[in-house]
Amino acid sequence: MKLYLKYNINVSFKRILQDKFNKMGVEYDLASLNEVDIKKEISPEDFKQLNMELNEYGIEIVENQKNALVQKIKDTIMEMIYIEEKLPTEKISSYLGEKLNHSYSYIANLFSAETYTTIENFIIFQKIEYAKQLMIAEGLTLTEVAYRLNYSSTAHLSAQFKKTTGLTASVFQRIIAKRHESLEKVEEMI
Repeated sequence: MKLYLKYNINVSFKRILQDKFNKMGVEYDLASLNEVDIKKEISPEDFKQLNMELNEYGIEIVENQKNALVQKIKDTIMEMIYIEEKLPTEKISSYLGEKLNHSYSYIANLFSAETYTTIENFIIFQKIEYAKQLMIAEGLTLTEVAYRLNYSSTAHLSAQFKKTTGLTASVFQRIIAKRHESLEKVEEMI
């Protein structure tokens, strides 16, 4: 038997943080997806323990200011793509600059220096990953995905999809459909 799951990564993330902080008796406030305000100082041993427990879930405590800002950039982009009902119509540079209270040139240069890729490439990659999720989990058409992710046209999304994945969106959709058909046949035989 196969179970097909749909999940909200932000809810999961918050729940993990709540469980870990509550388990250790740490008083905190979730300031944002990537920021936690600790109410009282915690011992170095507790800090180490918390870091180890969060690492089990792929969550890392960022101690370096530059790395913290890079993580904020990534989180802001992820929120913009995955949480917003529709991507903002304003320029991404303006959106990020306003959200992060830094000039876009500073943000872009720091991001490139620390990650060895550009903000634009990171955004494209995240949008294509989300497009795949929308096609698989929600069964949206390429036109619906293009609208939801604020592409100027379906052709633009198609070109970025092919460049990023090596597949056209229609080939990707056929592969997913065939995979579902195969799974259904196997389940019928069981």
